[in-house]
Amino acid sequence: MNFRNYFLLILFCLPCIVQAKSITIIRLTCEMQEGLVVVEGSPRLGWVMESPENGTRQSAYEIDIREAFTGRSVWNSGKVYSTQSQLVSIEGADIRPDNLFNYSWRVRVWDETDAPSEWSREAKFRSASSRLSEGKWIGAITRQNAHLPEGRKFHGGELKKPEVKAAWEAVDTLAKKSICLRRTFQVGDRTEGNTNRQSGKKIVEATAYVCGLGFYEFSLNGKKVGNSEFAPLWSDYDKTVYYNTYDVTEQLRHGENAVGILLGNGFYNVQGGRYRKLQISFGPPTLLFELVINYEDGTSTTLRSDNDWKYDFSPVTFNCIYGGEDYDARREQKGWNQVGFDDSHWRPVVIQEAPKGILRPQTAPPVKIMERYDIQKVTKLNAEQVASASKSTKRTVDPSAFVLDMGQNLAGFPEIIVRGKRGQKVTLLVAEALTDEGACNQRQTGRQHYYEYTLKGEGDETWHPRFSYYGFRYIQVEGAVLKGQKNPQKLPVLKNIQSCFVFNSAKKVSTFESSNRIFNAAHRLIEKAVRSNMQSVFTDCPHREKLGWLEQVHLNGPGLLYNYDLTAYAPQIMQNMADAQHANGAMPTTAPEYVVFEGPGMDAFAESPEWGGSLVIFPFMYYETYGDDSLIKKYYPNMRRYVDYLKTRAEMGILSFGLGDWYDYGDFRAGFSRNTPVPLVATAHYYMTVMYLIKAAKMVGNDFDIHYYTSLAHEILAAFNKCFLNKETAQYGTGSQCSNALPLFLQMTQDSDEQGSYQPDAKLDEKVLMNLIKDVEAHGNRLTTGDVGNRYLIQTLARNGQHELIYKMFNHEEAPGYGFQLKFGATTLTEQWDPRQGSSWNHFMMGQIDEWFFNSLVGIRPSTTYQKFIIAPQPVGDLKYVKASYETLYGTIVVDWTSQNGTFTLNISVPVNTTAVVYLPGEKEPKEIQSGTYQLVCAK
Repeated sequence: MNFRNYFLLILFCLPCIVQAKSITIIRLTCEMQEGLVVVEGSPRLGWVMESPENGTRQSAYEIDIREAFTGRSVWNSGKVYSTQSQLVSIEGADIRPDNLFNYSWRVRVWDETDAPSEWSREAKFRSASSRLSEGKWIGAITRQNAHLPEGRKFHGGELKKPEVKAAWEAVDTLAKKSICLRRTFQVGDRTEGNTNRQSGKKIVEATAYVCGLGFYEFSLNGKKVGNSEFAPLWSDYDKTVYYNTYDVTEQLRHGENAVGILLGNGFYNVQGGRYRKLQISFGPPTLLFELVINYEDGTSTTLRSDNDWKYDFSPVTFNCIYGGEDYDARREQKGWNQVGFDDSHWRPVVIQEAPKGILRPQTAPPVKIMERYDIQKVTKLNAEQVASASKSTKRTVDPSAFVLDMGQNLAGFPEIIVRGKRGQKVTLLVAEALTDEGACNQRQTGRQHYYEYTLKGEGDETWHPRFSYYGFRYIQVEGAVLKGQKNPQKLPVLKNIQSCFVFNSAKKVSTFESSNRIFNAAHRLIEKAVRSNMQSVFTDCPHREKLGWLEQVHLNGPGLLYNYDLTAYAPQIMQNMADAQHANGAMPTTAPEYVVFEGPGMDAFAESPEWGGSLVIFPFMYYETYGDDSLIKKYYPNMRRYVDYLKTRAEMGILSFGLGDWYDYGDFRAGFSRNTPVPLVATAHYYMTVMYLIKAAKMVGNDFDIHYYTSLAHEILAAFNKCFLNKETAQYGTGSQCSNALPLFLQMTQDSDEQGSYQPDAKLDEKVLMNLIKDVEAHGNRLTTGDVGNRYLIQTLARNGQHELIYKMFNHEEAPGYGFQLKFGATTLTEQWDPRQGSSWNHFMMGQIDEWFFNSLVGIRPSTTYQKFIIAPQPVGDLKYVKASYETLYGTIVVDWTSQNGTFTLNISVPVNTTAVVYLPGEKEPKEIQSGTYQLVCAK
């Protein structure tokens, strides 16, 4: 579209108000997190401001930090003249490691007229505990006595070997059983003689530190603490072990209290038993616990996990992260986690071997039940369908079976409210697809995975699994009837059943809506797929694998960062990657690396530069979004080791291993790269990681590395162009879309001069771009790229102004495209562009269009100053409007534009203490706008 500037209309919110323009401090953060934050070392603070006035900015601030209860002054910054309101250092503050008390802080600011605001509310943070390791790891059996096999090779054909089967069958069955642990303790004064007396000592703070592996549920005086599922977030337990911190001040009472912990296996202890992708065990279920109670008189008491705890078997009779879960409610012991329970028949705990990993506070948000879905459709299977489904699903389907369509594919588990007789059993089989007979079909996603609930027969019983989840839309119920249905066999009655959507509770920070139905629905497809796979790590799928395949982290990185608050989640992803890095610098394709891919045909899955490169690429995406360079500096040695490793694998500057443009599109079943040479894709990513490493070297001030890796980059560039560029045709590799998009995106379209030095070649660049465009058009304005190439194709076209072509590529209902998946009935993004080809129906690896939605259609882009944003919307095709919001560290940017009747109208809102550089369509010169709300209008 061609526009000329027509006029600029600025709408001011309210008349000028005296005193700091009514600045209100609305959000306080520590390390970019709200709530009680656990920190290691001296944290960085931040705050968000609001004002009804346009053009408001901060000119100074004052921070005051005290010990929360004692009031001891820890630090006061005084009035600091600065516009900085995020990642503010408090270096020099008296922050003491292992301080028993929380720290409380507040801030006030001055505006551009030097008028002060009111003091903010108070927020808290706490130093991480190093005393936690003083406790004992406790459970039912030691690893040594359990006879658990060592290693990370147990998957695929390896599991079928007789010696491997024998090794796992020799494991003591106690090592995979779910157990309950309990301990009573006194709060306040202890007994005098034989009588407890009420203590007058007031509890001012009580903090619990819990690490139950693999997963745990923590209760205090009979009530669950927190609302997380699958805690703590999983990791490579040989390298890192996460623990959770809880403020339990309000849950304690004077006198006797009881703590209860329920343990399950998680990824810490995958022993199989049904479907399993792999088998690995770091040890039997185990607990480390510490409770610190501070009293008003300055005294404190500490309760730790030790020999005084007891355990018994829980009602969870089977649990596997891959295979499902069984629960026998008859085994419940009422009041087991409360005071007054008779635990004389319980067993004394065993002191266990500690995991090898370093204890770290979990700073990333927990996984929770975030959404619930009700029944949309009920289908009863007839006798013929039951018989046929028993064959097709390779399990005996009960004649009582009926199938529920819950309307949404998701990651999670069912929750039931059921009434029946003691000993009756309800089986729940979940799946994202159906067989021809209409039964739940797990053929593509890992079978058998199911849940069994045995009733205790005491009225309404509510239950959901605690230690396992799956990707599903449909629930097959066996052994029960729905409320209101005929029940001649007197089966248990399901009074309610819901699908619980379980995902990481990292905050959603954006909205997107346009006049294009396909784009809106595609955005929802991607969101549901991302959320399904946003667990402890970004997984590839929520059923078959649940592994943290790394390419998605950077190839979808910008879209993820536009949509979700990854300020705490991303650093934990980086820790997982660093933990997965091999001693020789190599990066596996998954992190945590629970299985090492070895053997014929597995080399490409073991290592691939497009996957391992996340270690180097993703910290820069984080930096560009939040202005936080801490990940780059922290993991610089890891980045350098990885690049050095790639250099050992290169031959004359060319890398020739990996998966390439995985799942590219053509008249073939997707899988290994078919359209684009693997060495071209691998070498391009090799070059990219080196270029990022050079930037990192500049940031850490390593002059030697700058020189060394700059020289290496030139060598790779020369080798790449020599090997893959046909100068006569201006085609790279096979001339596929990925072949040409990658060098264009990375600015590798260069030519050597007489001295052999490579310089940008504008003519070559233009020719390669034209070849790329012609190829897209030759395929009917359709892509041929895959998991890797998609981002580079879309962003290369966008950066070269080809938004109309991108619009045509995705504004249709054919494959490849999001519209076809919608027409097919998908409710999450599928692994293949054509879902009928099988594979997973819940993958987000093809979700790269979200980046284009936000950085092009909406037009929001961060700039290098981090308090300045670029807003450059692109009205294309027949789009009539786009409405979006994006919550930054400084506040929410709102963009709302319409293009109708020859007029383009842009309504924007810019956060306090920031500015926006606005590019109207067709204009070369931008307009810089201060904080506030504005309307800008231009005409064709």
